[in-house]
Amino acid sequence: MNFEKDKKEKQLFEELTSVVGKNYNINPKLYDKFNVKRGLRNADGTGVLVGLTEIGEVHAYIMDENEKVPVEGRLLYRGIDITKLVEGFQNEDRFGFEECSYLLMFGETPNKLKLDEFYTVLSENRRLPEGFTRDMILKAPSSNIMNKLARSVLALYSYDENPDDTSCRNVIEQCIRLLAYFPTLAAYGYQALAHYHYNKSLHIHSPLPELSTSENILHMMRSDGKFTKSEAELLDLALVLHAEHGGGNNSSFTTHVVTSSGTDTYSTIAAALGSLKGPRHGGANIKVMGMMEEIKNNVGDWKDEDEVGAYLKKILNKKAFDKSGLIYGTGHAVYTLSDPRAVLLKKKAMQLAAEKRMEDEFGLYLLIEKLAPKVFYEMKKSDKFLCANVDFFSGFVYNMLNIPIDLYTPIFACGRISGWCAHRLEEIATGGRIIRPAYKSVIKRREYIATDYR
Repeated sequence: MNFEKDKKEKQLFEELTSVVGKNYNINPKLYDKFNVKRGLRNADGTGVLVGLTEIGEVHAYIMDENEKVPVEGRLLYRGIDITKLVEGFQNEDRFGFEECSYLLMFGETPNKLKLDEFYTVLSENRRLPEGFTRDMILKAPSSNIMNKLARSVLALYSYDENPDDTSCRNVIEQCIRLLAYFPTLAAYGYQALAHYHYNKSLHIHSPLPELSTSENILHMMRSDGKFTKSEAELLDLALVLHAEHGGGNNSSFTTHVVTSSGTDTYSTIAAALGSLKGPRHGGANIKVMGMMEEIKNNVGDWKDEDEVGAYLKKILNKKAFDKSGLIYGTGHAVYTLSDPRAVLLKKKAMQLAAEKRMEDEFGLYLLIEKLAPKVFYEMKKSDKFLCANVDFFSGFVYNMLNIPIDLYTPIFACGRISGWCAHRLEEIATGGRIIRPAYKSVIKRREYIATDYR
C-alpha cells in the first residue's frame, strides 16, 4: 500500500468536496422568483401536470372553488377501481398478479383463454438464459439486490438477438420476458448475497411452470422451497398493489423520460430500477421496519396508548430512531384520508397474523396507525391529513412471510415491472417527442482566466 499516495488522494478529495460545497449553492429564494416548481410540485403539494396517461389513476381529493378537499383514496388500474379488481380475483379464489399485469400492459381484462395463454408464456420464460445464473449472478454477487437486478437487466441486452428494436411488437416480447424473469433474478440475487456475503448455504431452485409469480418467489427464495397458500395469496396481493401508481411516481416517470430518448428496453428498465432503489421511493418500508423494531424494543406495553404515543412524540422531536423527525409509513404525497393499498393490505394481513400468532404485533401497528395523526397534530399544530400508507403495512407483511429485508425493494420491483412496461409501451405509442424540461441558469457571467493568473 502506498500511504503517501493515499494521503494525497484523501487530501485532494477533501479539497474537491469543499469546492463542490462552495459552488453548488443556489439561493432558495430564486425558486420563488422564477416560479420554479421544486420536485415538480405545486405550492399545494400536488404534482405539476407533465403528461397524460390511461394506465393508472390516483384519486385523493377534489377541487372545490380552488380549494383542495380531501376524500377517501382511490387507485384505478385502466379505469378499474383496485378494490374491485382485488375482490374479483379473491372471490374466484385465484391469484391476481398475472391478470393485473395483462390489464396494465394491454388495457383490458383478459378472458379465461387469454389469461391462460398469458400464464403459459410467463411460465415458459421464467428460466434465465443458459449460463446466465452462473456467469452474471453467482460470479458477480452484489451486497445490494437492487444493484444486482439493474446489472442483470442490462446484461440481458447481450442475450437478445434484436435488443435495439423499439417497435411495439418487439418491446412487448421484451417486456413479457422481463416480467417473467424478475422473480428469478431477485431470488437468485438474494441467494448469491446470502452465500457470498452472509456465509449461508447456497440454494438455487428452478422456477416451476405450474406456480404463479408469488408462489415462485417464495419457492425460489426459501431453502426448502415450501410455502402455504395463504402466504402466496398475501404476497400476490402485495405484488398487485405495487404494480402501478400513476405516471407521476419517480420510477414510472423515469420510464417515460428514458423511453422518450429512443433507447432500448433494458436501459429503460435499469433506469427505473435505479430510481426505485432510492430510500425516498422504494426503500420506505425498510425505514418503517427499523422504526417499528425500535418501538417494540423501547415500549413496554404495546397496548398502552399513552406509552406508545409518548414514544411517537420522541420520534417527532428527533430524539428517537434515526432523528429525522419522521413517523415512517404515515402520510403520503397524494393520499389524504386513506391509502387504498394500505386498506387492502391491512385486511389481508390480519388473516395471516392470526395464523402466525402475531396478533399482538399487528395490534401495535393498528395502534400507531390510530395515534400518529393525533400526535402529529398536537405537536405540529398542522392541519395536514395523515394516513397510513402502503409502506406501513408492507414491511410487516414481508416480515410475516419471513422475507429477508434485502428483498423488500426487489419484491416491490417484481410488482412494479408490469407498470413500468405499460408506461414504456404508452410512451412509444403516444409520446412522440423527447422529454426535455428547462432549467434556468442563475449564475453570474464571468471571463475565462488563464492558468497563470488564477
